[in-house]
Amino acid sequence: MRRFEFVEGTSSKFWQPEVQGNVFIVTFGRIGTAGQRKEKGFPDAAAAEREYEKKIAEKVREGYREVTDGAAAPTPAAAPVAPQKPPLPRRVPSATPTPELLKAAADALAGLRARLGWRSWEVTSRARSARRALRALGGVDPAAHAELSGTFDALMARVVASPKEGRLPLRHALGLLNELDVAAYSRAVDVWRRAPETAALTVVRGAESLGVPELSLRLGLLLAERPGMKGSASEEGWAKRWSVLRPHVEEKLSESGGSLADWAKGVNAGSDTQLAGRLARLEA
Repeated sequence: MRRFEFVEGTSSKFWQPEVQGNVFIVTFGRIGTAGQRKEKGFPDAAAAEREYEKKIAEKVREGYREVTDGAAAPTPAAAPVAPQKPPLPRRVPSATPTPELLKAAADALAGLRARLGWRSWEVTSRARSARRALRALGGVDPAAHAELSGTFDALMARVVASPKEGRLPLRHALGLLNELDVAAYSRAVDVWRRAPETAALTVVRGAESLGVPELSLRLGLLLAERPGMKGSASEEGWAKRWSVLRPHVEEKLSESGGSLADWAKGVNAGSDTQLAGRLARLEA
């Protein structure tokens, strides 16, 4: 199998094409990883071969260098080796969602919903209680539990509601989602992306560009947290969580030819100085 590599600046990528019958296959990603595999079928083998030659020519024009001579070869010693990244820890400890725990969580969510539009400290207090109640369920999907689904969906919709209706701050919404199955986050984003652009939703839309809901949720929560606010993580705790998440984010960005610096510059913080500070800390 032929192998091509592109090593320049912060980019360190490989690209391996092959043809199997009428199927064109590429494996690509960051050097030092297994990469991703994609397949594309064609009407016949000749068409697949034409695509093979066409794509090789494109990669060469883009600056990729062939490092094999008709067969796979080991990565040159000079090529940078991807750092060993720690695995992502579980967001929520395992637990069994008993009827009593589900009722407690439903009551906590209802209590939060009833306080939206009240003073911020009251909303924050109710949000903390709801997070604790959801965490006790062990990472469930609220859509699978009738006790939770209606109230939870209503809360997520209040993230993009008008202030007069009582808006749920994004940082509280992401905090709740952090205690649940990632499917709940994906559904919430589907609702939010239909709303007009706001400064808060810039965080979500920027994180969503990663294309991996689990990474997007964790990164969005880090960016939405506000230093010094009651209930927020300490700066030391924030930095520790980012140090674990960072290599996963950087690997995903590099697979598409991007970098953390370019991604951070693409998130428009507007007049939000706290978000701008968080974005700057990502590269520190």
